[in-house]
Amino acid sequence: MTTYDTASRLSVPPTWARYLLGFCLILAGLFVLGDVAAATIISTIFIGAVAVAAGVVEIVNAFWTRKWGAFLWQVLLGVLYLAFGAVLFTQPVSGALMLTYVLGLLLLMSGVVRLLLSFSHWREAGWLMLLSGAFGVLAGLIVLAGFPRTSLWVLGLVLGVDLISHGAAWLAYAWLPAGRNAA
Repeated sequence: MTTYDTASRLSVPPTWARYLLGFCLILAGLFVLGDVAAATIISTIFIGAVAVAAGVVEIVNAFWTRKWGAFLWQVLLGVLYLAFGAVLFTQPVSGALMLTYVLGLLLLMSGVVRLLLSFSHWREAGWLMLLSGAFGVLAGLIVLAGFPRTSLWVLGLVLGVDLISHGAAWLAYAWLPAGRNAA
């Protein structure tokens, strides 16, 4: 029987590239945190543009795959993407309100799910899931309790923190001993 070592074949960026990516992501995160309101508006416009593009692709795809039987549903989904994207793109402040409310609900719901799952996974470090769930519930409640005042800064804050944590993860990956991350 032949076995394959897939771990040794993974493409790993060189160490210098991991350092560079980590520092760039951290700098971008700090830049975003410098003006979270502007980052929120820019993010909303970008999400709107992506939704419009997805709507166009969905509608075009509906015409290409017409024989699959879901033509009407694909066109409807494409139109919904277009409408959603148009609202976000043309009215970014209202769009930020909408996205912030949805983000708050998602944080709250995912936190509750993680809290409930933590008890069934207690032996596999369920306490970490419990802690993560508690933070999710707390974050969701903070966003929703401050709504609509939070809508002009929450998305930018989340983006900035995410960029910094992603950059820190790349730096940590670059700092691993050479034997653990073949560079």
